[in-house]
Amino acid sequence: MVSALRRLALWGLAFVLSIGLSACDGANAKAAATISPEDMATIGRQAKGFLAAKERLPELATLVNEKNWVFTRNLIHGPMQEVSREMSYINQRLLPADRAEAIKRANALKESLAELDESARLQDGNSLSKNYIRVASGFGAYAEVIPSAALN
Repeated sequence: MVSALRRLALWGLAFVLSIGLSACDGANAKAAATISPEDMATIGRQAKGFLAAKERLPELATLVNEKNWVFTRNLIHGPMQEVSREMSYINQRLLPADRAEAIKRANALKESLAELDESARLQDGNSLSKNYIRVASGFGAYAEVIPSAALN
C-alpha cells in the first residue's frame, strides 16, 4: 500500500514537473517589443519639429540675457509653441515601458516653458535666467527619450 502511494506520488510529481518545465521552455516567449515602422516614421516627423525648436535655444538665451521681454515671449508662443504637441505625438508612439519617463520629461519641459513665459510677462530678470536654464535642460532631457532610429 505504501509502495503504491509512493509510486502515485512520484507519478504526480513527474507530471507536475513536466508540465511546469514545458511551460518554461521559451517557445511561448514574446519577441522583444519594437516600435513599428509607421510609428517610427511618425516619431521621426515629430522629432524634426521638436529638434528645430531646440536649435532655437541660443536665440532664446540671447533674448533672456538682453532681458528682451517681448521677443522672449514671442519666441515661446511662436516657433516653440508646437513643442507640446510634438512631444505628445512622440509619447503616444513610444514603447509602453518608455512612456512614463517620456511623459514626465515632457511635462517638466512644458512647465518650464510656462514659467519662463510668466517670468518674461512679469519682467522678472532673475527668474527669467533661472527658468531659461530649466528650459534648456528640459529640452536636453526630453531629446534623450527620442529613439535614435527616428533621427536617421
